[in-house]
Amino acid sequence: MDQTQAPRLQPAARLMLRESVYESLKRLLMDNALEPGSRLSIDGLARELEVSQTPVREALFRCEAEGLVVRRPNAGYLVAPLITRDALLDLYDLRLLLEPTAAARAATNATDRDRRDIKDAVRAMGPAVHGDSYQAYREFAEEDAKLHTTIATAAGNPLIAETLDRLRAHVHSYRLYFRHGIAEVTTTEHQAISDRIQAHDPPGAEQAMRAHLENSRTRLLAAYDETF
Repeated sequence: MDQTQAPRLQPAARLMLRESVYESLKRLLMDNALEPGSRLSIDGLARELEVSQTPVREALFRCEAEGLVVRRPNAGYLVAPLITRDALLDLYDLRLLLEPTAAARAATNATDRDRRDIKDAVRAMGPAVHGDSYQAYREFAEEDAKLHTTIATAAGNPLIAETLDRLRAHVHSYRLYFRHGIAEVTTTEHQAISDRIQAHDPPGAEQAMRAHLENSRTRLLAAYDETF
């Protein structure tokens, strides 16, 4: 192969810078350090982070894909508003229609790799995470999202996984209640779901997922009412 036509590798330092800028911006958004609805200045963020505008633009693009920022004509990027109480209830109504069924199907259809990934995600959450910032919860949040995504995928119905991905449920959740000490009880509920899937128990997996989502809704509504 002609080496002149080979794809060029990105220097490690440049990749690390991009990731660092993205995580810094995401932390500000998840910690609600930036007011929902406020305008984001690319130039201002670049100055604050002491970087060029290019990694800031790339970070904003990634955050837009995650639903953390929105882009408006003639206004640029804005901090995405927090989900409303009614929209939160609608979100959980839909999750309760989809995810218990997905868990039941995963108990039957999950591959050995899926089951390992589910166990690994629960194990990675570890003991309760202490702290009052998104940074303290980052790994927990990532494994939580991974667990629900893996279960939805293992169900064998791509539409379920695609629909849940578009809901961006975990983004909405963690912008509201990561400060409220939910890690320990959530991990216990996740373990119950995993145990039923490992045991090839569809009714048990469905029941465990439903209980988890109903409890999560209760916790999130309490956090919402406390916030507003």
